[in-house]
Amino acid sequence: MKLRGIEIVEDLTAKSRCDDGFLTLRRLRLRNVYADGVSEIYPCDVVSRPGSDAVVAVLWERDGEGRVHVLLREGVRPPVYLRKLRQFHHPDRRVYLTLAEVIAGLVEPGDGPGEAGMQQRAALEAHEEAGCAVPPHEFRVIGGETFASPGTSDEKVYYCAGPVRASALGAASGDGSVMEEVGRLVRLELAAALEACRRGDIPDMKTELALFRLCDHLGFIPQLGCFASELPEPLRARYRRLGIAARE
Repeated sequence: MKLRGIEIVEDLTAKSRCDDGFLTLRRLRLRNVYADGVSEIYPCDVVSRPGSDAVVAVLWERDGEGRVHVLLREGVRPPVYLRKLRQFHHPDRRVYLTLAEVIAGLVEPGDGPGEAGMQQRAALEAHEEAGCAVPPHEFRVIGGETFASPGTSDEKVYYCAGPVRASALGAASGDGSVMEEVGRLVRLELAAALEACRRGDIPDMKTELALFRLCDHLGFIPQLGCFASELPEPLRARYRRLGIAARE
């Protein structure tokens, strides 16, 4: 089906509680506690999602010529599409009807703790959103976790990378929501995907970060278009993968 737009059927904001939607809002009054006293009281709003934390599954493939490609999912993101109804100091240069992003999903209670739980969630999301049958043990955690928007949200994002074969992709099962009725997979060369992020054609922060972490994981240097193993020996000896160093 071809998406033409998104319309607001009803705005429930004025008659809704802060804790009865998919997102919950805690409206707090806080104060800082110091060694010699306390600060003035100040307001703070905290937005949370169910489970709060999420796992990114960066899906990559190396072709016969050694080039790395990544699989992204392009889908509907109503919050950024609806920006067109607001006035901003810096107006958007386009309407965000769809957005391309790395595969990701919320952590669920059955995923289990630690690295194994992240790998399990990454494998499930890869199958659900991309039709990829990647065993959990083939996913690798690439660096530490990040906070998505620490000024307003307590969501934490974890990053995994897993190898796929585009020729072996099956049908994506989806999660049954209307949000996933419209969507498609996008296969891009890794360097091209990073360039699209920098241009703003892929304006998703976690995607740009995840792709650069994939570069570290694979030892790929996008600015040079080569792998560290292809560098002259003196430069190869100086190369250090930041993702690996962060976990040592």
